Amino acid sequence: MTTAVVPFKDLDAAKERLSARLTKGERMALVLAMVEDVLGALSRVAELSGLLVVTREPEIARRASTLGAEILEEPVNEGHTRAVERAARLLEERRAPAMLCVSGDVPGVVAGEITSMLRALGPAPSAVLVPSRDGRGTNAVLVSPPMALPLRFGEPSFPNHVAKAKELGLRTEILSLPGLGLDLDTPEDVDTFLRTPSDTETYRLLRGRRSS
Repeated sequence: MTTAVVPFKDLDAAKERLSARLTKGERMALVLAMVEDVLGALSRVAELSGLLVVTREPEIARRASTLGAEILEEPVNEGHTRAVERAARLLEERRAPAMLCVSGDVPGVVAGEITSMLRALGPAPSAVLVPSRDGRGTNAVLVSPPMALPLRFGEPSFPNHVAKAKELGLRTEILSLPGLGLDLDTPEDVDTFLRTPSDTETYRLLRGRRSS
């Protein structure tokens, strides 16, 4: 079975690239809405054996716990890559067969996309990669076993992950999935997200702000 891992930064420094569009309080509210949407989608995937959230933010931990997530607390916030490394080591220690890492800022993700990734995974060692919509970032990765592919996030992580998987001889599938592919990093991303109505906390929050 596969454990899903979702890292979250501290709220205080969240989504600074949206500061021209949203106030600090609005950005914090946005992150909490995305916590609900991303973890909610993952919690509806019966094939996942667990959900692990990496954070040191108390409010994120509280909300994640109500959605059934286990919390892996960070002593300090060292970034996305280090958070995933910490989770992967823990899952290897537990002899988990596979790890699914999903970005915490993809509120359009739906359970069916996660199921598609799980079904695409080949026999170990193997990986399934989902790029961001511009093809530079890696918004989701499924790897078996959890440390079979060294993960390094930050653009251009996607072509780097593809190249590393090939170098290591991993069976690799690449899936382009619209919900997982759209991470909300820039004002343009927000505009793109709002063009398609969705039954998400994030859509309601951003649409309500635009209408006010």
